[in-house]
Amino acid sequence: MPTPPDQPKRLVVGITGASGALYAQSLCTAIHHMGHELHIVITNYGKRLLIDELGPEGHQLHTLCNLEAPIDPQTAPDSHRIFLHPLNNVGATLGSGSFRHDGMCIVPCTSNTLGALASGYGDQLLHRAAAVCLKERFPLVIAHREAPLNRVDLENALKLHDAGAIICPCNPGYYFLPKDIKDLTDFMTARFLDCLGVEHTMRRWGDAPALD
Repeated sequence: MPTPPDQPKRLVVGITGASGALYAQSLCTAIHHMGHELHIVITNYGKRLLIDELGPEGHQLHTLCNLEAPIDPQTAPDSHRIFLHPLNNVGATLGSGSFRHDGMCIVPCTSNTLGALASGYGDQLLHRAAAVCLKERFPLVIAHREAPLNRVDLENALKLHDAGAIICPCNPGYYFLPKDIKDLTDFMTARFLDCLGVEHTMRRWGDAPALD
């Protein structure tokens, strides 16, 4: 059963190598600071992306979740309720349907990962965790971050949509008159949280100022 609204949720964030590290950081930060349990799995190219776009410590938990100081991944579950899962540990809890959670968002999601998921390829934990979401009917949000899209990308997205995933490209809106990159990033974070069924107070369409 889904976690009751008045109880902390258990959520999974997968990070791959498409440009858009700020989206991953913003979502991880929001989930953690709202008091939910956070499970993170990062691909090898995702780690490189985080370092390239967020700095040398971009792949570390304190940077991803905007914490004041570095934390030990071994003690994080007890002190912060943040879990970092090794990519190659395909036997980790995330790869089993017995591990019940409230949804997973892959952000940013490469076309390579999109294709792997659409074909049922599961040689690493991120793929297996996503496959579990589909078979167990947990929310799976695919934040694809590529442009333009070829026919293969479109067909893979359609396969995943038909299998139960939510395709939510990193495509921020401008109708609320964003002032900076953070506004655009927060716009997408709010969409991801909506897709996961997580209550939040971030800006939505109804909060947009009237245009002349």
